Amino acid sequence: MVKLILVRITCPSRRVAEDIADAALEARLAACANLEGPVTSSYRWKGVIEQSFEFILWLKAPEANWEKVNALVDRVHPYDVPAIVAMPLTHVSDSYAAWALENTDT
Repeated sequence: MVKLILVRITCPSRRVAEDIADAALEARLAACANLEGPVTSSYRWKGVIEQSFEFILWLKAPEANWEKVNALVDRVHPYDVPAIVAMPLTHVSDSYAAWALENTDT
């Protein structure tokens, strides 16, 4: 069975998150996108602790598409250093995995 990942991306606005989600789905890199937020983020940037509101974009994708998803986010995300991380999905129902693979290209 093909391994799936859950990709988490923080975005500065709902519009940016929706644009990335749409691009990933249109390119068939991800089967599904979920958007949460706003959430409060705290982080150090250029030596200063910052706080801002962000939106969390979740993409479910085949592990083989990680590099393409990462490249897409780097290309369209407005941050200098976008937070994009992926976690392996260790337990996925057979029907969901089949649906995800049917709706993506690897």
